[in-house]
Amino acid sequence: MPHPTPQALATFAALHKACAALGTRLFTVTVMDEANLITHRAYTSHPVEYPVSGTKPVKRDGWYDQCIAGRQIFVANTTPEFARYFFDHALITSLGLGSCINVPIFPARGAVLGTVNLLAEEHHFTSERLADYASLITRHHAALLDAMS
Repeated sequence: MPHPTPQALATFAALHKACAALGTRLFTVTVMDEANLITHRAYTSHPVEYPVSGTKPVKRDGWYDQCIAGRQIFVANTTPEFARYFFDHALITSLGLGSCINVPIFPARGAVLGTVNLLAEEHHFTSERLADYASLITRHHAALLDAMS
């Protein structure tokens, strides 16, 4: 997805706004290209540091096993928890961010289409906040599926 449609951008922007209201400081959406083991950034709150044109390699590691293969939310509330998986961890921490969640987006049957990536200060993603974020993403799920397809 090198060029998201206006409708896709509107979907991403609406979810970004709702997540920012809960305290998200960095918001991106990436779309999977599992055949080539890369993700394409389709939306970003930080276009200088994380431009939409950017890609990231996908490694078959613990993050992949949980988030992509396992279709479960990846939660890291401290830098050491995500640093072993994210090659850009120094950039993340330089932005004052120390926690993240990656939410896989997938149809009822089928592979993960991509992830919604939320970052904030350390220990931001408490159980209560995770429930709030999950609720938001559930409300936007159908639109996200369309936007990532």
